[in-house]
Amino acid sequence: MSKSQESFGKKEKEKKRKKLQQEKKEKMEERKANAKKGKTLDEMMAYIDENGNISSTPPDPRRFKTFKLEDIQTSAPKHLAEEPEDPIRNGVVTFFNDAKGFGFIKDLVSQESVFIHVNQLSERISENDKVSFEVQMSHKGPSAINVKKI
Repeated sequence: MSKSQESFGKKEKEKKRKKLQQEKKEKMEERKANAKKGKTLDEMMAYIDENGNISSTPPDPRRFKTFKLEDIQTSAPKHLAEEPEDPIRNGVVTFFNDAKGFGFIKDLVSQESVFIHVNQLSERISENDKVSFEVQMSHKGPSAINVKKI
């Protein structure tokens, strides 16, 4: 006589599997029993109102807007030639560290903070000095070059 090939763990797994199958079957039958069949076209219809929201009621024709075909833009606008802005800007030194050799200038027009390094100075500057400078984009952001005291 040999032992049964089924262990306790196998029997428990089989019971769980059977139980899950039974629950799944019951849920499926419940869904079938509660399902609405034969919805009409009007019940399935959805409308979009003037704000882009989905609603079940048709939009009011009095609220329709008419557009001219010429006013509809279907592509990116053409790049218009911009007037080149003055490369020389004016600003105020907001921070400058002589020991480390760097600081920041606040542009008077755009209120943008621009980095300044001691190598780009023509003369010594300190905080609250008015300066003129040009902006060059570096890998870390805008950087001031050709800085002169006003």
